[in-house]
Order: sequence, then structure tokens, then C-alpha cells
Amino acid sequence: MGEFELIRRYFFPLAASGKHPDVLLGPGDDCAIQRVGKGQELVFSMDTLVEGVHFPKHYPPEKLGWRSLAVATSDLAAMGADPVCFTLAITLPRADPDWLRDFSSGLATASRQFGLNLAGGDTTRGPLSLTLQVHGTVPENRAIRRSGAKPGDLICVSGTLGNAGAALQFLDSDLPTPEQAQLLEHYHAPQPRLLLGKALRESASAAVDISDGLVADLGHLLEESGVGGRIDVSQLPLSAALVALRADAIDLALHAGDDYELCTTLPEMALEQLPESIREQLTVIGRVHEGEGLLVNGKDPRGNSRGYDHFEGR
Repeated sequence: MGEFELIRRYFFPLAASGKHPDVLLGPGDDCAIQRVGKGQELVFSMDTLVEGVHFPKHYPPEKLGWRSLAVATSDLAAMGADPVCFTLAITLPRADPDWLRDFSSGLATASRQFGLNLAGGDTTRGPLSLTLQVHGTVPENRAIRRSGAKPGDLICVSGTLGNAGAALQFLDSDLPTPEQAQLLEHYHAPQPRLLLGKALRESASAAVDISDGLVADLGHLLEESGVGGRIDVSQLPLSAALVALRADAIDLALHAGDDYELCTTLPEMALEQLPESIREQLTVIGRVHEGEGLLVNGKDPRGNSRGYDHFEGR
């Protein structure tokens, strides 16, 4: 199968299915064309996933299709963006029809759920890697940035933390226990918090998605905002499955990556004024203060981990 037949058979259908009205021209021309409405701003982000680094070798292609788009889309959620479209550059060792069928199926399922359709991309031959760029829009001057946290703001997170990091231990399990299966679901099928991000646009002072670990990503937010913060570990949201399986649940919640939950800061009054359906998705874990740096139960956590770094190997 040649390159263009591969694209026509497995990826053109993703572009045609559920096409967003703002995508005026998709795959097939030299460029895609996206319309940005009056009073809107374009936001976009790019993620690269490499086999053996971001996902295991021989990882199920259908799960990879979902996961690759979900991790990229989580950046749109952190900005409070409305999703529009994505591009895909895929490098393949060979054109395996079975692999491509399953991968494009998982990608299509994620695409429909997240409201993103394929606008273009590229294919080439080599070691397996994926680069996805996601596009969204936000009302003018309404994007949630990392740089707006203020002293006195509450620090909140969505969902539960540490599950995906714990799941790495069970990725090769053929018969996971019910608790292991719950953790594996967080790794295989992360859920970008798009609706929550949009709901926080008018309230949040800053936000970041948790991809490299809470301590690392909240640290980036505090640094960009020029403030410090404190976390109370007794308030960290932990799943029952994580607590049951791992004695180091708190450490995983603080430092493990791949959660793709949101960490946001907002004034206490703003949190109280949010609808209950939004408040119940958030857990208050700390508070922003003047100064710099992050304290966890009064101590500097950086000696344990600074999050994943590709070039330092951790």
C-alpha cells in the first residue's frame, strides 16, 4: 500500500466525519483553511508521542489512537478553548493494514467525542511516532493562561491524581484485577476536561493541564505567575483503587505524569459562585501566596521530583 492510498483509506474518513463548520478546507490541498470568527482568538498546541518513550512498544493501536488525541486535546481544555480541528503527522515502520485500521478507529472515536476533526497532516516511514497539533478558539482575551494566579487564590485540581502513573506497573497484565483495571483505564483513555475548562473561563485566574506531574506542572504555573503556593497532601484527591494498590499513593499523586487533569487557581468567591455541577468536579488542595516556589506540607518537594524531563531522562 502506497502513502496516498494509506491516507485515502484510513485518514480521509476522519476528515469527512463530523466536519467542523470552521474548517473550510481539509486534507487534499497544500494547506488546510480554518475560519476564526469575529471576536474569537485561535489557540493551538502540538504534542509528539514516540514509541518506547511516551507509550510502550507494541501498544494496542486502537488505544494509541484515542490516547494520542486525548493528551493533545488536554492542552485546549487548560486554556478553556472550544475545540475545532487537528492535524496528524505519523511516522510508520511499515503500512500494516490491520494496525492502521485499529489506530484510525481509536482516533475516530476520540475525534467524535472531543469535537475535533482531522484537517490535514503528513505520513512518512521510520520509527513509530505521532505528532498532533490541535486547534481551538476562545472569545477574545478569555483564554486561561498560566500567568494569572494571584496571592490568596485557591489551588484546585479536577478528578483524582496518580492513577495513570500507578497503571504503568500493570500495562503488561493479561488479567488485571478490578482495581488494576480502573487504574489502567486512566492510562489508556484519559479524558481531557474540555467542558470544565470552558466553564472556568470567567472564573479561573490561571490553569495548566497535569501531564508531567502535579508538582512539576503547578510549579510552572506559579513561576509564570510570579507567585508561590502551598499544597496540603491530606486534601489530594485519591481514588480508592490507587489507595488499595499502592502504599506510595500520595507520592504518585504529587509526581506521576499522564493524569491529564486540570490544575487551576481562582479566588475563593469565584469558586463559591460556580454552579454546583462545576464545583463538585474540583478539589481544593492549597492556596497561592506571595513569594516564589511551591511548598508541600511546608516543605520543598523538588528534591523528590521535578517532573519528567526528556533530556535529563526523568
